[in-house]
Amino acid sequence: MAGGGELIIIMMIFVMLPLTGLWVWMIVDCATHEPPQDKLMWLLITILAGVVGSIIYLAYRRPLRRRQYGR
Repeated sequence: MAGGGELIIIMMIFVMLPLTGLWVWMIVDCATHEPPQDKLMWLLITILAGVVGSIIYLAYRRPLRRRQYGR
């Protein structure tokens, strides 16, 4: 049975790493594909709100942008 230290490491690997990857991916996606008039606002939301901001961007803005601009 894993002790407290091992559980924290396992949690970091299986939960924190993918969430951090999502956060970085959404920042890069926003910085490279958003139109200039929306880029700063969405970058601030994504960076300052962390994973929650990334999920908001992924669920709301990214599909809307892809429909509007075909990207």
